[in-house]
Amino acid sequence: MIEVSHLTKQFKKKKVLHDLNLSVEGGMVGLVGPNGAGKTTFMRMLAAVSKPSSGDIIVNGYSIQKEASSVRKEIGYLPQHFQLYPQLTASEFLDYTGQLKQDRDYDHEMEKNRLLDALNLRSQQNQKIKTYSNGMKQRLGIAQALYGEPSLMIFDEPSAGLDPEERLRFRNIMADVSSRRTVILSTHIVEDIESSCDTLIVLNKGEILFIGTPFDLQCKGNGLVWEFDLEDDDWNQLAGLQMTLTKRKANGLHCRAISPVAPFDFAEAVNPTLEEGYMALIGRDGT
Repeated sequence: MIEVSHLTKQFKKKKVLHDLNLSVEGGMVGLVGPNGAGKTTFMRMLAAVSKPSSGDIIVNGYSIQKEASSVRKEIGYLPQHFQLYPQLTASEFLDYTGQLKQDRDYDHEMEKNRLLDALNLRSQQNQKIKTYSNGMKQRLGIAQALYGEPSLMIFDEPSAGLDPEERLRFRNIMADVSSRRTVILSTHIVEDIESSCDTLIVLNKGEILFIGTPFDLQCKGNGLVWEFDLEDDDWNQLAGLQMTLTKRKANGLHCRAISPVAPFDFAEAVNPTLEEGYMALIGRDGT
């Protein structure tokens, strides 16, 4: 159980997060928002890496402000920029991760092997991390966050560097884990949140714009999405429109746009995608 109350973060005179309030009881939660919205700052406070300027976060009864060390024992965390020990192998690194979590009662060798298999690292487990590709390093970072299956797992841009096959593997792992634990992830990849998350939080300019289901967010674009075709020479007519699709076809362009009114007489209203619902919401907030 996570309770966020009146959470504010300020760097010098700049307020990055403004009086955030929410509660999360379980499942998978997606945190989305444009660059600079405050997502990483919020994730760092959830992980007890950074303290709020005011307000508090309660994780399973422990206060970030007063009991940060107890909070850290409840979580697994993959930051956006994750540092590894290049001279270690993946097996050695997960051994080290297990040593940091000796307070948890489970078979560490079995847990390490489970994660090497789950993240498709078994065949490379004895190679030095410095020889790994960025995608392999990201998978190892995910493995250390999953180690011991803590009650809260926090992933900041976890799909960065993963190829489509590995992104699918990650989503399947998250779907399984979130049936028993709380998972919070921040991502720019709509497929990751659309297919996996029970709840979405939209953050913009340090404030929460939306909390609800993916379907509820998709509905924010109802009546605002238009589909139309243009000839090649009509590119200039797209100026000023909030475009969501511009696709070249044999005899011109196939387009989708967000607009409160039909951009052309021949444009047809269509159902929004999740991404278009999100874009419509952010656009109304003046971004």
